[in-house]
Amino acid sequence: MSFARLTRRSALAAMAASASPVTRARAAQPPVDWKVQAADVRAEFQWAWQGYVSKAWGKDEINPVSGTATSFFMKGHDLGLSLVEALDTLWIMGLDAEFQAGVDWVKQSLDFDVDGEVQVFETNIRLVGGLLAAHLACGDPVLLAKAKDLADRLLKAFDASPYGLPWRYVNLRTGAVRDPETNLAEIGTYITEFGVLGRLTGEKRYFDIAKRAMKHALDRRSKLGLMAANIDARTGEFNSRRASIDVYADSFYEYLWDAWELFGDEDCKRWALECTAAQLAHQAKRYDGRLWFPMVDFETGAVLSTTQSELAAYYAGLLAQVGRKAEGDDYLATFTEMQATYGVIPESIDIATRQPRRLHTGLRPEYPDACLNLWLLDRDERYRHLALRHYREMKATSRAAYGYTALKDISAKPMTQGDNCPGYWWSEQMKYYYLLFSDTPRIDYATLQLSTEANVLRGFRRS
Repeated sequence: MSFARLTRRSALAAMAASASPVTRARAAQPPVDWKVQAADVRAEFQWAWQGYVSKAWGKDEINPVSGTATSFFMKGHDLGLSLVEALDTLWIMGLDAEFQAGVDWVKQSLDFDVDGEVQVFETNIRLVGGLLAAHLACGDPVLLAKAKDLADRLLKAFDASPYGLPWRYVNLRTGAVRDPETNLAEIGTYITEFGVLGRLTGEKRYFDIAKRAMKHALDRRSKLGLMAANIDARTGEFNSRRASIDVYADSFYEYLWDAWELFGDEDCKRWALECTAAQLAHQAKRYDGRLWFPMVDFETGAVLSTTQSELAAYYAGLLAQVGRKAEGDDYLATFTEMQATYGVIPESIDIATRQPRRLHTGLRPEYPDACLNLWLLDRDERYRHLALRHYREMKATSRAAYGYTALKDISAKPMTQGDNCPGYWWSEQMKYYYLLFSDTPRIDYATLQLSTEANVLRGFRRS
C-alpha cells in the first residue's frame, strides 16, 4: 500500500496545520498538566524496561513483538547495548532500583576484551557515552574505568590513519582495523565523550585526538565553506562531492557546538558558526514554501538529491543553539508538517513531492530532540505540545507486547509494526520527553549538556 500523492489543496492544508503550532495547540485542547505527562512517560519507560529485563537482559536489543533479542555490534556476542543506553535515563526518572541493577550488571558482566570488531562511531556514542553518563550520575569509579578501557581500544582505529581519521571498524582485542572509507559523522563524533573522559582522567590526549580528526576535514572545506560527507582515512581526502546535514554528517556539526558549550573551545565555536552560515547560504532551499537542506555539491552548491532523512530534524535545534532561532523554527515547521500529514514522520522524504521514500521507520528521536533544544532556549510551551503529539503517536503505533518497536509500514491503516527496539530509544526520545515534561529536580537545566545519543555529560544534580 502506498500513500496517495499530496494534492496542492491537501499540501496547503497540511502547511496551515503546522504553520502556527502554538495557536493550534492552545485552541484545540485545555492546558496540559505536564507532571501527569511526565509520569506517563516514566511509567511507559519502566514498563518497557521490565520487558527488556524479562526477555533480553544483558542483550544488545530487544525484539518487543516476539520477545526475542538481537545482537548489534557483533553476531552472537552482546555488549548490553540497550542496558548501557538506558542507565542515565533510569537515573533521571528516579528508577533507582532499576538503575542500580543495571550498574551491577555492567560491573559484573561487561567485558570489552573480546576478539570481535565493533563500529567505532557507534561504540563511542552509545557505550563510551553511556558509561560516562552513568558514572556522572552516580559516581561509581568502575563505570569510568570501563569507559576508559573501551575508549583506549577504540583509539587503535585513529592510530591506523596517518591523518588521525578513525577507520570504521576495530577489533576490541587485537586492534585490527577495517574499512577506511568513512564519513564526517564517523570521524567527527568523539570530542564530547573523549573530552569528558579526558577531564575526568586528567588525560587531555583524548580531546586532542578527537579535535585533530575534525580539524583535518574542516581544513578541506571548499570555497563555499562546505565539506563533502565522505572521506578516506588512508588518503585524508574527500571521496564524494555530497555535502549533507543529515546522513553521513549530522553529529559532526552537533559536536562542534557541543565542544564550545562543554569545554569553551573557541576554534569549535568559530567552525560551528562558519559551517552554519555556509549551509544556510548554499544548502537551504525552499520547496512549496517549506525550508529543506538537500544534499548539494560541496564545491558548486548544485542540488544532487531531493531526498531528506528524518535524521535532519535535529538541525532545527542546532540552528537555534548557534543563534539562528528563526531559521530553526522555520525548519522545525517543515517536520511538523510531515508529522501532521503522516502521523509518524517518514524515515526518508522526497522533498520535491513531500512523499515518503521509505515506509518503514526506526523509532526515530530527532524531532523531540529539536523540540527540547528549542524549548531550553526560551521555555515556549509550543515545543512541549509538539513533542507531546510525537509521544502520543509513538504510543499509538509502536507499543508492542514487550516494549516499543520500530514500524514496518506507516502507510497501512493501522500502521504495521516491525520487531525491534533500537538501543537509542532507551537513551534518546524517552529522555527528551521526560526532560521536556517533568522539570525534574535531578537535572540542572541551565547547565544541561547532552551528547548526540542524549547521554547527559553535564547537568546532573546529585544529592
